[in-house]
Amino acid sequence: MKLLVVEDHQDLRALLQAHLERMGFAVDVAATGQQALHAIACSDFDAVILDLGLPDMDGMQVLACCERCRQRIPCIILTARDALESRLAGLNRGADDYVLKPFEVAELEARVRAVLRRAQGGSEPSLRLGNVVFETDSRHTTVAGKEVELLRREAMLLEEMLRVWPRTVVKERMEEHLYASRESVTLNAVEALISRLRRKLRDGGANVLIDTVRGVGYRMVLPASVHEAQQS
Repeated sequence: MKLLVVEDHQDLRALLQAHLERMGFAVDVAATGQQALHAIACSDFDAVILDLGLPDMDGMQVLACCERCRQRIPCIILTARDALESRLAGLNRGADDYVLKPFEVAELEARVRAVLRRAQGGSEPSLRLGNVVFETDSRHTTVAGKEVELLRREAMLLEEMLRVWPRTVVKERMEEHLYASRESVTLNAVEALISRLRRKLRDGGANVLIDTVRGVGYRMVLPASVHEAQQS
């Protein structure tokens, strides 16, 4: 999943980016309102973490942009404005949560995940297909009850594919959601990632497959025999 962090304080911005990327997110950052508006216009984000005290405009203008998007972007306000009126103004204008500075980064991460679950209709903390289970909070993957060690980007890919199953994940969407805008993506980066994930699932004994939809992207496939066994 891809986040946009809008924060003008350089050290805090870097801290949030580093932590959230370690926790399995692709993260773009913006230091000003104009940078944020440009990023929102150019990329799809699953959520925005927004500081209200920006140097060039009030963060509420960025919040309004998130609300106007064709597919509304969930927004967590991050600010030192602790007055009740400020909190109510943010929530009433569409913010999904309101985190006051100072804060614990782990708590902010938990709030982001809660907002994302609500945005996805209360999705379960565990994503399951066949004998593959992915825990969205801990980022752990198990196959037939045994843990399979995935690298950060491999876990992000598995989560994306399980979330949309049985639909196909378009290759361009994979690149958009797995890589931050500052990261260069080679022509075969996704193919190499798919290959590694396939191998690790196969070696772990997974009874699900990653199928290539030529010219479109990839999808998780549950063989008919496994699907029938689960339905019985």
